[in-house]
Amino acid sequence: MNQSRKTSLAAGILYLLTFISIPTLSLYHEIHQPTFIQSTAPTSDVVIGGILELLMALFCIGTAIVLYPVLKKQNETLALGFVAARVLEAALIFAGVAALLTVLQLRTFGAEASVMSRGLVMLYDRLFLISQSFIPAINGLLLGILLYQSRLVPRLLPIIGIIGAFTLVAGDLAVLFGLYDQRAPEIAITVIPIALWEFSLGVYLVGKGFKH
Repeated sequence: MNQSRKTSLAAGILYLLTFISIPTLSLYHEIHQPTFIQSTAPTSDVVIGGILELLMALFCIGTAIVLYPVLKKQNETLALGFVAARVLEAALIFAGVAALLTVLQLRTFGAEASVMSRGLVMLYDRLFLISQSFIPAINGLLLGILLYQSRLVPRLLPIIGIIGAFTLVAGDLAVLFGLYDQRAPEIAITVIPIALWEFSLGVYLVGKGFKH
């Protein structure tokens, strides 16, 4: 196995591993309830969700680091921008998880901590909007352009990524301007292209590797 195949395999596996955080959609259901701070809902779901998100953040950084030596041959500035965006994405994910874990600690204060806990959950939601929606749009655009120009993968894949970047931003704007709730089905639809892009890229890199 040559170095190019090792790189594509590692990148593909890391991309597929970034989907490890999908269960948090259900694991964080209780903590989003207004009465969570006073309820008897288990804390284990939030802890498990936090661990999955932290792992996902590390996998995100890994994708950029592994791909950088290949991408910089095409455009070093864009490749470095991709690494920086991935690191920023991971840092904000860590901050979001810290906010939720703080809510768990506040449960020991009872009802008097309700307002603060709700504020921290809202902070998590806004950090999520930036770290796992807006910045992935930047990532999709940067990596999409690099892979489209280099022809290392079929051009259809980066086209999906570029389209996904714009649908993600559209969804973010809809949330910020109050047109839809952050967890509304309409917003979930805007995520589909970028999710398809990252999953398809991961599968292709694992199964086929880079084109030469």
